[in-house]
Amino acid sequence: MHGLLIIIGLAALVQLLAAFYALRLIRITGGRTAWVLIALALCFMALRRGLKLWRWFSGDLSDPPDLFDDVLALGISISMLAAVWWIPPLFLTIKQAAETLKQAKGELEIKVAARTAELRDTNIQLSVELDERRRAEAKLAQYAADLRRSNAELEQFAYVASHDLQEPLRMVASFTQLLAKRYRGKLDQDADEFIGFAVDGANRMQMLINDLLALSRVGTRGKPLEPTDCEALLSHTLANLASMLHETGAVVTHDQLPTVLADTMQLGQMLQNLLINALKFQGRQSPQVHISAQRQDNEWLFSVRDNGIGIDPKHQERIFAIFQRLHRREDFPGTGLGLALCKKIAERHGGRIWVESEPGRGSTFYFTIPGGKENERDNKRELQAH
Repeated sequence: MHGLLIIIGLAALVQLLAAFYALRLIRITGGRTAWVLIALALCFMALRRGLKLWRWFSGDLSDPPDLFDDVLALGISISMLAAVWWIPPLFLTIKQAAETLKQAKGELEIKVAARTAELRDTNIQLSVELDERRRAEAKLAQYAADLRRSNAELEQFAYVASHDLQEPLRMVASFTQLLAKRYRGKLDQDADEFIGFAVDGANRMQMLINDLLALSRVGTRGKPLEPTDCEALLSHTLANLASMLHETGAVVTHDQLPTVLADTMQLGQMLQNLLINALKFQGRQSPQVHISAQRQDNEWLFSVRDNGIGIDPKHQERIFAIFQRLHRREDFPGTGLGLALCKKIAERHGGRIWVESEPGRGSTFYFTIPGGKENERDNKRELQAH
């Protein structure tokens, strides 16, 4: 019986402690109503246990102690005490997690706002760039249309130059030559000189028109690129220049030359122009010209080296422009279109041309022709055959 009374007392004490900690939760959680009601319920239960003990000590046995009920009440009271004891750290953990989450949310909102602003600026920039690109494409289309129109006009000019101008010019040249032949020495000296000027002017005009016609046809009348044996091409070019080589006493040597993809006629024209250039601008010694080619990455580098008068470095870009001459026509004849034609041919083949020279020490003209693996295999087989 005394053990049962101790259980009842412990249950009442535990219920009072649980009520006290329930009231403490009001300050921690701020939830006043729920904790007050729980504390009141616990106090009521403790009061009921206290009244039960008081009646029993007073001799009132109308409500005898019930072991099962009192042990169950003690177990429930201990569970409730453990619950209100465990809630504060759990609540603080949850509260801390909520604050951390809130802070992370705030930081995320800031980052999202910054990223949104950045994306907005990027979209604005892309929109501006897109507008600029559209304008550039419109200009490019206009340039392309202008280029097509210019090419058409150039074709028309080439037709006029080859038909409408050539025929009257040939007539003028023929009659001035006839005048020079028939009346030379029969008129006065001034007349002979004037007729000579007319013949020379007609001849130079005919050369100029032919060179302009050749220049205009590089891109419009060019033939498809095909395997071209540069050895055979050089032999043919030297045969064309046999008379000039004999007159100048020139010696032309060359290394083994490859087979490349090229417009055979245009490549031959470029080699011929460079050889004529080397023979024309000769120094005191007999012209010596050496032609070579070597493979560099995906292209062939050709060189034409001479021992002529050389070129001042400040003029080495200028000489490839149309109608650019560095010397008087009386000293070195020509139209000033030969190297411009070489430049256009090299560019049409996807290559480039330049010169390295010093006055009095000769010149070396370089030009490149793109060459793929097919050309390389052909050249290896050709070398093996030789």
